[in-house]
Amino acid sequence: MLMTWRKVSVCSIPVVRTRTCQRWQTHPLSLPVKRHASSKKYSDSILLPKTTFPIRPKNPAAEEVEIQKVCGFSELYSWQRQQDRQKDFVLHDGPPYANGDPHVGHALNKILKDMINRYKLLRGYRVDYRPGWDCHGLPIELKALSEGRDSLRRLQPLQIRNKAKQFAEKAIKNQVAAFRRWGIMADWDNGCYFTFDKQYEAKQLELFYKMYEKDYIYQDFKPVFYSPSSRTALAEAELEYKEDHVSHAVYAKFPLATLSPALKAIVGGRRDVSVLTWTTLPWTIPANEAMCYTPSHEYSLCQCKTTGQLYILAAERVEGTAQVLGTSLDVLNTFPGSTLEGSTCQHPTIHGKVSPLLPAHHVSMAKGTGLVHTAPAHGMEDYTVALAFQLPVFTMVDEDGRYTDQAGPHLNGKNIFTDGNETVVEQLRSAGHLVHEQNYKHSYPYDWRTKKPVFIRASLQWFVNTNSIKDRAVDLIDGVRMYPEGTAANSLKAWVSTRNYWCISRQRVWGVPIPVFYHRESGKPLLTKESVDHVVSLVRREGTDCWWTLPMEELLPDDVIRKAGYRDVSEFDKGADILDIWFDSGVSWAAVLEDSGGVADMYLEGKDQHGGWFQSSLLTSVAVRDSAPYRCVFVHGFAMAEDGTKMSKSLGNVVDPNLVVSGGKNRDKHPAYGADVLRWWVAGSDVHSHVYIGNNILNTARDTVLKVRRILRFLLGNLSGFSPAEHTVLYHQLRPVDKYMLHVLYQYAQKVTDAYENFHFTKVQYLTLGLVTKELSSFYLNITKDRLYCDDQTSTGRRGCQTVQFHILDVLTKTLAPVLPHLAEEIYLHNTCLGEEVASVFKSGWFEIDPVWYRPNLEPLWGVADDVRDAFNRQIESADPRLYDVAIFASSTVYDTLKVLQSEETSCTSDLCEMMMSSFVSLHREDHQENSPSSVSQQTVSKVSQHECVISEADGSKLTATFTLHVSPASHQKCERCRKYVAASPTTPCDRCLAVMAHSWAT
Repeated sequence: MLMTWRKVSVCSIPVVRTRTCQRWQTHPLSLPVKRHASSKKYSDSILLPKTTFPIRPKNPAAEEVEIQKVCGFSELYSWQRQQDRQKDFVLHDGPPYANGDPHVGHALNKILKDMINRYKLLRGYRVDYRPGWDCHGLPIELKALSEGRDSLRRLQPLQIRNKAKQFAEKAIKNQVAAFRRWGIMADWDNGCYFTFDKQYEAKQLELFYKMYEKDYIYQDFKPVFYSPSSRTALAEAELEYKEDHVSHAVYAKFPLATLSPALKAIVGGRRDVSVLTWTTLPWTIPANEAMCYTPSHEYSLCQCKTTGQLYILAAERVEGTAQVLGTSLDVLNTFPGSTLEGSTCQHPTIHGKVSPLLPAHHVSMAKGTGLVHTAPAHGMEDYTVALAFQLPVFTMVDEDGRYTDQAGPHLNGKNIFTDGNETVVEQLRSAGHLVHEQNYKHSYPYDWRTKKPVFIRASLQWFVNTNSIKDRAVDLIDGVRMYPEGTAANSLKAWVSTRNYWCISRQRVWGVPIPVFYHRESGKPLLTKESVDHVVSLVRREGTDCWWTLPMEELLPDDVIRKAGYRDVSEFDKGADILDIWFDSGVSWAAVLEDSGGVADMYLEGKDQHGGWFQSSLLTSVAVRDSAPYRCVFVHGFAMAEDGTKMSKSLGNVVDPNLVVSGGKNRDKHPAYGADVLRWWVAGSDVHSHVYIGNNILNTARDTVLKVRRILRFLLGNLSGFSPAEHTVLYHQLRPVDKYMLHVLYQYAQKVTDAYENFHFTKVQYLTLGLVTKELSSFYLNITKDRLYCDDQTSTGRRGCQTVQFHILDVLTKTLAPVLPHLAEEIYLHNTCLGEEVASVFKSGWFEIDPVWYRPNLEPLWGVADDVRDAFNRQIESADPRLYDVAIFASSTVYDTLKVLQSEETSCTSDLCEMMMSSFVSLHREDHQENSPSSVSQQTVSKVSQHECVISEADGSKLTATFTLHVSPASHQKCERCRKYVAASPTTPCDRCLAVMAHSWAT
């Protein structure tokens, strides 16, 4: 039970440094030891806290760097890998793009991983963590090319690859420097992985062929998202949707050419009947091959009241369409959609071409007319219809988004997003088939790298047949522990279950080439085990540059050609596509996790990786070995500005983590918070949702860390001269409040360990702040100051208090270590209770708690004591309770409870008096209020008040009991040594202080 305590915080208590920690003596951060002079004649006999630990860092950035050097941050990972431990914990690093400087998203991700790794290390695990980088792909290629004035089309492939690699290496170097500065534990010199590493690339090609061999990879001509700004195919995960995209949409009519018998009966002798369609992509109309309807809905023959024209459209879309057209549509007849089967319509811009009316399930009634113009080369559902009805799939748009000469002279060379689209609209208008045009705002896919619109285009690409993998993958997700629970698994399942295929070919050069050769005459691909094995051997030796540097004779030797049934290398051309970077990173489990059997204990990345790395890793692993590559998946949100807006350079709200840690030139605007404050921000954030950061949030984090630091400093000071081996007091010798504090500590330790086990870092922070501010600062450390400062140095009471504080410091330091490693190591450097052989908190293991500390039977006692103390503090006028004596007249239940803390009727040294912090306490049964002989009751009582408290019984029931407080001004003189009003004379210390001083003189 954690109780709420009031009164003065110990944070303001001065701590005198009188001795230099031996392990810190020669350290440049060491502060000179000063003894504060005092005019008080008894000050030298008081045991004030002594520590070399500074109350706050003068230069957090510089001091943390020095701590990293002194405490061996760079060697810790290698050290723990060499330890003989029975348990391993494998956290597989999702490779960030090597395409820029570190940002707060990196900080959030890497610090979360490091907190988990450091906790696991303290718990006795041998941590396996290899930081990685995604070094290929368009993000890096575009950044590399943007640094110079070289035109993409003027550069040779090897020139582009060299520029991209140099850019990636520079970005990696900058990111590594930042990650090290943040205290991320890893072998940064020799333990990282890179997707452009030769061995990694070779493993990737081996896995590609294994999937091809199992028929999970195939080549096909089908529509995919295509980015003309990047000149490559894109996967769904590489898109972002712009919600305010504006399209030049049209309503167009397709005149009926032939009518089915059923439709002819409906139309009768009416002429010039057209099906009416709506599209936001008029540029696709030249590629129209069909008009789709849904048989399960009704359709209507309508006449436009304004023009008299006859249209067929879905019955439930008549009213909405009429509103858009600004007219009335009179319904002449309504009939089932199946009536349209067997009919055809004229193409509106290509004379003589007809398009069949075909049934389809994708036709929506939410908008449009219920009749969908179908261009198989430019739509996913359109392509499905084409396969079902054997329609031609023909594209007349090139890689730049321009019409080819096959579109005709009026469209050739025109851009589909601009003048090409307008030309088609004009063609409709000239032909008399344009019914209405409008600017339509809607969501539209954009290339997330170039921020330019994409379109769907049929082309020959390589695909992973995820349709044959996804059911098994979804089943395996149920066996993965996912955070946040429920939502993370559901999101990943949704992504996987809706993916029928995955386009893995890209029309770029910075990446791993697809190891395929094409027969010039037939176009048939040559992809055999022998051909791939040979390319893999070349890649292991020279890297993937060999695909562009070596002649065809070396890439495709004669023996491989002959075994494939061909005669000469001149019959072949090598493929020009590279593998999708999600395939690059998706096979990292095979390239990096060999020591752990290709399975990691944890994957931890942002929520965008449901459609990226989490998914590509799962799909490739299921395809190759029918299992998931991870046992646990932790998903975090995105960093946002503290006002809830997205970070943007144009808004000036981008937070630079390096600036947060090291500060800027203007320290008032950009103070140096240090890495620990950045880490505290991560631990205190709701990481599964949006994670907010800004000056106000960082200032709060810094102030909180300083508050915790002051408490730790106070504990260090109180432990001066305490040797755990010599001075530890046995549990049965401890005073009641000490035992209760160990009970509180036991509960805290269990809860905080459980929070770490469930990666609930905000709970770790919440529990720790509760312990520090309530149980320690406002209660235990406050009430035991008199005992620590003024009792005899070797007394059991003082040593018992030090014993408890030693355990508190140990538990707190190790609790904080995963989150605040610099602070934890600094505490160890100044902790005089530790032996010289203890070099690092992370080499000491997790804290140990004794089950004997758990004493729930103490909670009722301290619940009552808290109620009494709280009532007393509300009643007195001064903030110093030593100015008062108090008499407690309690009901039998309260009296019997408190009697454990004070056996005498009146005392100035009892546990109850220590709890109340008053000078004297008298304890009576409530029926003794009249004529009480106590010294307190004989004084002039300034205030009398009655109170109630709730007492918890052993059976769980609760009862209400009463007590009355008589508060009087202190009845004795002030002792100049302990400053309590317990002395008989103003010139002579109290009996306790005299005895302590006499003992010190005697020894």
